[in-house]
Amino acid sequence: MIRIVIADDHTIMREGLKRILDGAPDIDIVGEAIDGFEVLSHVRQGGFDLLMLDLSMPGRSGVDLIRQIKAEAPKLAILILTMHEEEQYAVRAIRAGAQGYLTKESAGTQLVGAIRKVASGRPYISTEVAEQLALNIMMPNESLLHKQLSDREFEVFSLLVAGKSITEIANGLHLSVKTVSTHKTRIMQKMGMTSLSEMVQYAVAHRLLSPFKT
Repeated sequence: MIRIVIADDHTIMREGLKRILDGAPDIDIVGEAIDGFEVLSHVRQGGFDLLMLDLSMPGRSGVDLIRQIKAEAPKLAILILTMHEEEQYAVRAIRAGAQGYLTKESAGTQLVGAIRKVASGRPYISTEVAEQLALNIMMPNESLLHKQLSDREFEVFSLLVAGKSITEIANGLHLSVKTVSTHKTRIMQKMGMTSLSEMVQYAVAHRLLSPFKT
């Protein structure tokens, strides 16, 4: 039996996932979480084998949350289920310690198989993500500007181009406004940009303007 915890802040999404998994006799949903704090609470309590994690939730989320989970429970399998289709999100999640990455659009047909594969200790990623990981190994200094950003900077960048204000980002990531402002300044310096509109244009051109919540 594969015991899983579903972490997603949308009730409708969690209920939909449970319906998908109802027909799988070897999968048992033992818990739910609506933000990063509840995720960490479940991780610390233990008693499950796989965490199905939305990449962007209120509170701690994304790569930062994955890293903390793996630091506290290195053997816990993590399957990312997200709206982000861009491979760069997947690459960062996998590098942080996730074993699988699945878009919510694909959940209806691939979720059960992905859970079984990740729970067995094998990775579950798309061909596109595997290719991107290989390219990163072969060409680590690839010139795409967003690849120069740290994981936290990339998260702030994603929120900025999605229309979030510095205050909203600070509240959502539990950082100070000053810290977020510093991240923004560093992002613009690294990417050689002088305005938010330039960042948005870049995000659109490189398919980085995905739904992202705080």
